[in-house]
Amino acid sequence: MTYPAPNQQAPAPTGKPLWLRSVIITVCIVAGLFIIEAIDAATRFRLDDNGIEPRQIDGLDGIIWAPLLHADWAHLFANLIPGVVLCFLLLLTRRFLIVTGIVWVVSGLGVWLFAPPYSITVGASGIIFGWLTFLLIRGLFNRDLWQILGGVVLFLIYGSILWGVLPSNPTVSWQAHLFGAIGGVLAAWFLADRDRRRRATTSTPGVRT
Repeated sequence: MTYPAPNQQAPAPTGKPLWLRSVIITVCIVAGLFIIEAIDAATRFRLDDNGIEPRQIDGLDGIIWAPLLHADWAHLFANLIPGVVLCFLLLLTRRFLIVTGIVWVVSGLGVWLFAPPYSITVGASGIIFGWLTFLLIRGLFNRDLWQILGGVVLFLIYGSILWGVLPSNPTVSWQAHLFGAIGGVLAAWFLADRDRRRRATTSTPGVRT
């Protein structure tokens, strides 16, 4: 263990606090979605043709693009408020990239496999459902009381969204919602298991400093 030399102060921590970095990243993501939608509208929504086409080999690349595209401005705004809140909260967990990556792929593959034929699916709602389920249940996998309590509060606020995993409106992709939610559960399990294995391999007996 090291200590500062006498009469010298330890250097002040540098960098922005986590909450501020999370706000900045969230704002940048939202701005990017607005820019994409503006381009989409300017081209008469031709970008939406790059969404997910079920069971078409040339529609697989839609898994990459679909969450960035929206059918119209109303579609984007419908996803905006829960998306912003959940994005910010997920960034605070420092698990944003891994969780989003898992949810993105699982949701997209679920749509590609099970959506109705001759349809094109776009929208970030599958990602939002994955973010929500991850934040709801990660405390159970981590056995963390504060995370469980946070999940309960989040469920009271946004739990009704989860009804979207059931078929209802034929113009709404319940497949994206369902498999996005499954992706969130898988991400919570994967990260908790990885963290447990990491702690098991790094913990050794002896003096700790």
